[in-house]
Amino acid sequence: MDSTPSPSPFDMVSSALGQYIPRGGGAEAAAGSADPGGDGTARPHVPADPAPGRQEQILGAVNLDRDLRITRSNLDAPVFAGVEAVTGSSFIGLLPHWDVPTVTRRLRQVLETGEPHVARVQRLRRSDGSELVVSMSILAAAGPQEGLTVTLIAMAKRLHLYAAETAIGTSLDIGETAQSLAESLLAWGDVAAIDLDFAVWSGEMLTEQPQGRIHLRRAALVPDRAWPDGYVTPGDDLPGDASRLLSQAIRRDDAAQAIVIPDREAIERVLGSPRLVRALVPGDRAAGVACVPLVLDGEPPVVLGVAEVWRRADRPFDDSELLDLQELVARTSHHVDLARQHQREHTQVLALQRRLLPRSGGDTIETAGVYQPATPDSAGVGGDWVNSFPLPDGRTALVVGDVVGHGLGAAATMGQLSMEARALLSAGLAPDEVLEHLDETVALLDDAESGLAAGYSALGSTCCIAVYDPVSHHVALSSAGHLPPVLVPPDGPAGPVAVRPHPGLGAEFALREPFDVYVFAAPPGSLIALYTDGLVEDPTLSIDEGIGRLADAVAAVHPWDGLQQAARRVVSSLAPVRRRDDVTLLLARMIGYRKGDTATWRLPARGDAAARARTLVSALLEQWHTRDDTRDNVLLVVSELVANAVRFAEGPITVRLIRAGDGLLCEVGDTGNGRPRLGRGGLLDDGGRGLHVVHGLTTRWGVRWTDTGKVVWASFAR
Repeated sequence: MDSTPSPSPFDMVSSALGQYIPRGGGAEAAAGSADPGGDGTARPHVPADPAPGRQEQILGAVNLDRDLRITRSNLDAPVFAGVEAVTGSSFIGLLPHWDVPTVTRRLRQVLETGEPHVARVQRLRRSDGSELVVSMSILAAAGPQEGLTVTLIAMAKRLHLYAAETAIGTSLDIGETAQSLAESLLAWGDVAAIDLDFAVWSGEMLTEQPQGRIHLRRAALVPDRAWPDGYVTPGDDLPGDASRLLSQAIRRDDAAQAIVIPDREAIERVLGSPRLVRALVPGDRAAGVACVPLVLDGEPPVVLGVAEVWRRADRPFDDSELLDLQELVARTSHHVDLARQHQREHTQVLALQRRLLPRSGGDTIETAGVYQPATPDSAGVGGDWVNSFPLPDGRTALVVGDVVGHGLGAAATMGQLSMEARALLSAGLAPDEVLEHLDETVALLDDAESGLAAGYSALGSTCCIAVYDPVSHHVALSSAGHLPPVLVPPDGPAGPVAVRPHPGLGAEFALREPFDVYVFAAPPGSLIALYTDGLVEDPTLSIDEGIGRLADAVAAVHPWDGLQQAARRVVSSLAPVRRRDDVTLLLARMIGYRKGDTATWRLPARGDAAARARTLVSALLEQWHTRDDTRDNVLLVVSELVANAVRFAEGPITVRLIRAGDGLLCEVGDTGNGRPRLGRGGLLDDGGRGLHVVHGLTTRWGVRWTDTGKVVWASFAR
């Protein structure tokens, strides 16, 4: 076995350097040339931009011990001339003083964790007072050595332009995009800032605004250090007069163009106010600034904001640098606009999903919902939704769904399915019948020619519907490919509801399966959790283990805990920090009606059934101390509904009366399948006259379907 130790990162970099540094290009190049003034003193030659070719070496390496002192260095390339990495000295001495805390923290972090920190844009001090911009990576030294290897890549301008353009478009988050642009601009100055029009920051539609009304907000600022009081930092709005000055400068003659203010005296004269100087000028040193507008091409062009690059006044911007700045900003402005569009879409979808979250549960059930969108580096907000709402007949519906895809296409489908489910459930359809309709809707939406979401496919979307009856304390549930709800009974173990797997909504006709209905007991005090896969999916766990973790977390909710706080606690304990999918959770705590607030009677379908029902209901209303006018209306409606059931149905008749808050709910069930309809019968037309009586005496009435027939319900104000 070969026991030769693997080369360290430092050795590998040094080997690479040896292949490219030409003879005579090491110490001789670093020493520079004699002073033509005749004093014979050797002055370091600090090339601003090495000549192209094999001598344009841009790679260097420094080894550090655990005290961050330099043990070895290879900075022989001409571009590093003047960077004095002396063995035994502290690496921190090569840094500008304001970068010392941040870089020290990064170095210590790599020492402790071994995790590399790569491609940090960093400035190094040269012996003549100038600075060199490098891309710095920090690596743990290979064993058995201890310490760190710091690799340095001098940021040659053209290479930097290419690398910056490639890096800036990697995120759709507008803050991260602005930060990437600011970090890239730091190669041309000491401080870089990105100020965006507030409409861009918030994702609004861009319009041409009057110059006096422009509203700029700081989106990014580098380097990361402590700034003086009053200075505008990311998230702060620029003062209104500062916004107007910048907008007038970059839009002069109606054409956005870069401007340069060369020194502190000119800056103070332009700003005209000590307050604005404190807000915009980074520090007390003399400084110049280049302001480059971010312009979106069009007719007319639209200014998205302005990039500011600050540097010391003794380093004025030359024409080539301004051209490089303008080229970089011009190349990346469209990335800022893409992030703006994503932000706008993200905000719209998020607002739609927030509207679907449950507001309150009512007297018979308590609900709480949590929705957390995916993190900004994901493809966008998805089609998850969760909703709970009371049904007209006193029951409560709990609905959760997950539409395939992300963005506005998924959001449009999500909104349509959610509203359709609510309408069908309110019309009295059972959960499995509602899913059958949603299945057809998804199939229609997949038709790219006539569907409402042309070009977008929602096939494979999932949905789970649960309907809670607060009188029987039972839940009827149907699922279309969705993960099973978690049930926590008050006196039993927590676990998922046993649901047979289903292929989901919109499957091919030959593969479609009937939707099953599962009915289970949920006594008062029970908790039900409905959720989407983003909450339980973890690359390191199976889906069953993820659901088990959720069951344990929900089981830990105390009966006295506030449900909204408990829901947030469950999500925070399970959801990953960097989410690639939306996280949705609905918790429902069952309360139900008290026994004294409900009564149910079963009557044979005989001619005396109506009279019998009136007697039973009248006695209960007396016990409940119901007003006389309300009691008369209830008795008349019960009589009409029972008589209608005897006339048109077979089998026993069920009468149920519920006292709910400020109202009464009356239900009459039978085995008939005919739907009562309110027609426009004439004065002498006997058919349907009873429904006109019901319609006139109730606040609302309707029909729901059961496995054995139907239930006609009517509500009254007490």
